[in-house]
Amino acid sequence: MELIKTAALSYDYPQTCGLDHLDLTIQTGEFVCLMGPNGSGKSTLLRILSGLAVASAGTYTFDGQVIDAAWLARPAQRQQLHQQIGMVFQNTDVQLFNSSVAEEVAFGPRQLGLSPAAIDQRVTDCLALTGATAFRDRVPYQLSGGEKKRVALASVLALNPTVLLLDEPLNGLTISAQTEMLALLQQLQAAEKTIIMASHNYQQVQTVGDRFIIFNEQHQIAADVTQAELAAQTTRQAELMKL
Repeated sequence: MELIKTAALSYDYPQTCGLDHLDLTIQTGEFVCLMGPNGSGKSTLLRILSGLAVASAGTYTFDGQVIDAAWLARPAQRQQLHQQIGMVFQNTDVQLFNSSVAEEVAFGPRQLGLSPAAIDQRVTDCLALTGATAFRDRVPYQLSGGEKKRVALASVLALNPTVLLLDEPLNGLTISAQTEMLALLQQLQAAEKTIIMASHNYQQVQTVGDRFIIFNEQHQIAADVTQAELAAQTTRQAELMKL
């Protein structure tokens, strides 16, 4: 089922182009990896999909609804989108602001008006799911980088979104923590979440993505390939280098 669609989507920063005419369709339940050099548009696309930025031109449709500046101007609609699409930022410090980990995860459900019992259950469940139960009562800014990413993900999951956007979630993590994060994301996909993850390291994500959307330095999509197609290309390139 078609969930996300962009048509001729473009975004302009004051001094440079961010995205240039992106045509993209993502199906419900896919695990999509956005790849390409730094500054190629991966983070910009995630911000537009999350409703944190509005395209300069073109259209973005989510679940049949065109998401534009006029639609996002209505607070109730904007909140609805943020509940359905959760984003974990590359720099998690910008999204962790509460006095304790438990309060951080409870913040979103509290805005939805859930009962104290329901909020506490979501906090407990999401911390357990992300392996963050041990630091429930700690102050977020005192956590390690990997721990902060777990808490940021738990706070997003507490809203039970249908789509997870992750901007370089493996950066700064140990190899074992990367493995744990990818296993968790696969578990979430199995629970029918749609995963869209930006990464610059193919070796980290080659076994988990269903599709790999590769950006070029012109802020366009250079390739949109399946896991099998990308693996075949990589193998072929390796063979050519041996000649």
